[in-house]
Amino acid sequence: MRSRQFVRFNRRFEDTCIRGYVLDVGPVFFLLSLVSDRVRFDGFECFRIADVRNLKRDPYAVFAEAALKKRGERKPEKPRISIVNTGALLISANRVFPLVTIHRERIEPDVCHIGRVLKVRNGRLSLLEIDPRAQWDDSATEHRLSEITRVNFGGDYEDALHIVGGKPAKQG
Repeated sequence: MRSRQFVRFNRRFEDTCIRGYVLDVGPVFFLLSLVSDRVRFDGFECFRIADVRNLKRDPYAVFAEAALKKRGERKPEKPRISIVNTGALLISANRVFPLVTIHRERIEPDVCHIGRVLKVRNGRLSLLEIDPRAQWDDSATEHRLSEITRVNFGGDYEDALHIVGGKPAKQG
C-alpha cells in the first residue's frame, strides 16, 4: 500500500487473478481500487486478508498503467470507508455509495447479494436487496457478518443496477 504499486493476487475462493491498488488495510479486510480485465477502474473491493494468496507487484503493471493513463483513467482516491471491522465497513460503504455487494463464498460460492444496508446489529446485516432485473425486494434479508468474505461498491454493475432500479420505495 505504501509503495502505491499495482498489485495482483489470488484468493482461495477463485482461480482468477485480482488486480489493482491497495488503498487501506485493516485488521481483517483491506480496500482495493479494482482494475478490471478490460484494464479500467471498476469500483472498490474489500477482501479478507486471510483469503489472499500470492500477493505481488503485477508483472504487467507497466502495460496496465500506460493503458489506464492513455484512456484518461485516474486512480480513484480512497473513499471515506472504515475497515476497522465488518460492520463499520458495511455502514460506511452504504453511506458513500448507493449499493453495496456482499459475498458469502464459504456458504454460497457463486452468489452475491446487492442492496442497501438497513442495519448492522448483533453480528447480523439487514440488507434490502435489488435483483438482476433492477427490482427491489419487498423486505430485507439477514446475513451473518462472520460469513461475509468480500464486499464491493462503486463498480460498473452496481452503478448500472442503481441507474435502472433507482432508490427503493420501501426501506424494509
